[in-house]
Amino acid sequence: MRLGVKPNDKIAIVTSTNRVEWSILDVAVLQIGAVNVPLYPTISSADYQYIINHSDAVLCFVSDKELAKKVSKIKDKTQIQDLYSFDFVEGISSWNSLLELGENTSNQAEVDALKAKVSPMSLATIIYTSGTTGTPKGVMLSHKNIVENAFVSAKALDFKSGNYRVLSYLPICHIFERFALYYYQFMGFEIYYAESMDKLGDNLKEVKPHFIPVVPHLLEKIYDKIVDKGSNLKGLKRLLFFWSLNLGKRYQPYHKNGWWYHFQLKIANKLVFYKWREALGGNIKFLVSGSAPLQPVLIQVFTAANIPVLEGYGMTETSPGISINDFRNEGFKIGSVGKILENIDVKIASNGEILVKGSNIMMGYFKEPELTKQTIVNDYLHTGDIGELDSEGFLKITDRKKEMFKTSGGKYIAPAVLESKLKKSRFIEQAMVIGES
Repeated sequence: MRLGVKPNDKIAIVTSTNRVEWSILDVAVLQIGAVNVPLYPTISSADYQYIINHSDAVLCFVSDKELAKKVSKIKDKTQIQDLYSFDFVEGISSWNSLLELGENTSNQAEVDALKAKVSPMSLATIIYTSGTTGTPKGVMLSHKNIVENAFVSAKALDFKSGNYRVLSYLPICHIFERFALYYYQFMGFEIYYAESMDKLGDNLKEVKPHFIPVVPHLLEKIYDKIVDKGSNLKGLKRLLFFWSLNLGKRYQPYHKNGWWYHFQLKIANKLVFYKWREALGGNIKFLVSGSAPLQPVLIQVFTAANIPVLEGYGMTETSPGISINDFRNEGFKIGSVGKILENIDVKIASNGEILVKGSNIMMGYFKEPELTKQTIVNDYLHTGDIGELDSEGFLKITDRKKEMFKTSGGKYIAPAVLESKLKKSRFIEQAMVIGES
């Protein structure tokens, strides 16, 4: 406020790793009714220029020297009044100077008055996602969008509040990790920040977290690394490893495989799988996977190894949660993204598209009223995903609407299904099915 920031002013934030300053700044911005605009650290200077200008950001915060350089290049072509850095960077305004301004609390009454004026419907954040046209779209989320989604997601996750440790490492500019941080704060968990993706393995062993959200690519990499190690074993150790792995691939929840299978699984857990748990710190109660489809075999193997993987579904436009798997009340089904969260309505359109309605639906796309009208029709958000709801209420995603193609024989092909089959091979890291001509 001493810098002249007013309600509805936009503040751009870009950081190369997750850190506590981000959360402090986020709360500072939100409590006076200003708007947080997070940016990816990996985008180009030209993209920074576009998003900063499009969002009307008045200030920009970066985490370090590299990002300060990147943003400094385009600063004069934008309307930002100043650039701040969390780390000390020569010639750039420092985070500490801001904290010093905050030591003077004589304007606290003014802060409280602005806080009281922030309504549930006030704009909290604009998150830019890559558009199909190439220009990023700004998703507007209100305080209500984020808070109510955090509450219903907290109900759907089997954690009591209290002394649990979590590790924050996924990009904080993404709604998945952002939601996770609000959830941790709401639940009173101890939050640790990973040093970098490269040091994630070491940090997991140091922190020994009880919970981390994951994305499929990370789980695939962990799995491939484990299988590679197993392949290098010799004799009986190698035989035991692959016997355990094949056992894991047959896993079904709720003892559907019978007592003999679970007797063998106990042995596999004692001899082989305990090492997997140790690699993740040894305390993981479960992992929540989102942001892209996960191969069912990974869910089977990790869950068999007593590292349950709960696949969920959401998107930036839905703040983010729509559905999630949960072990309670038979709420876990491999190959599905779980049951719909409380107070959210999902229906399947005649063309198979998933439509969502609820307090989690975005306010719209910033400065894009036409696009907003095309995406939200009669209060239902058109997700662009194709799926089905089964008789037990589990949601299954079958493809992206835009990715499906029709053969010359008139048959519709969903490439994701074929790609997922190919990626089961440990010799294939990436696969893309295209419909030539």
